[in-house]
Amino acid sequence: MSNEIRCLPTEDIEINCNPLFKKKFNSNVWKSLHSLWESLIKKLLADPNELQVWQKVDRHGNTYWQAYDPATGKSFSSGSQADICMWIEQLYRY
Repeated sequence: MSNEIRCLPTEDIEINCNPLFKKKFNSNVWKSLHSLWESLIKKLLADPNELQVWQKVDRHGNTYWQAYDPATGKSFSSGSQADICMWIEQLYRY
C-alpha cells in the first residue's frame, strides 16, 4: 500500500460531457464578463456631475426609466420615457 497522492491532469477532468452545456456555459460566462466590463468602463469614463438616465426591468418583466441629477441630488422614476423627458426639462427650466 502506498501513501502517494496523484492529481489528474485538467484535460482528464470533465464537468459535463454534453457539448451543448459547455457551449451555453461559455456563452453565458462571456456575456456576463462582457457586461461587467462595459459597466466598469462606463463608470470610469462617466462625468460624475452629468445627468444620468437608464432603463431597468423589474422582477415582473416591466420596463421603466430612472433618472438622477448628481448636481441637485434629485431623482425620478417612471414607466414612460416622455415623463422622464418632462422631468428633465422642468429640472433645468430657468
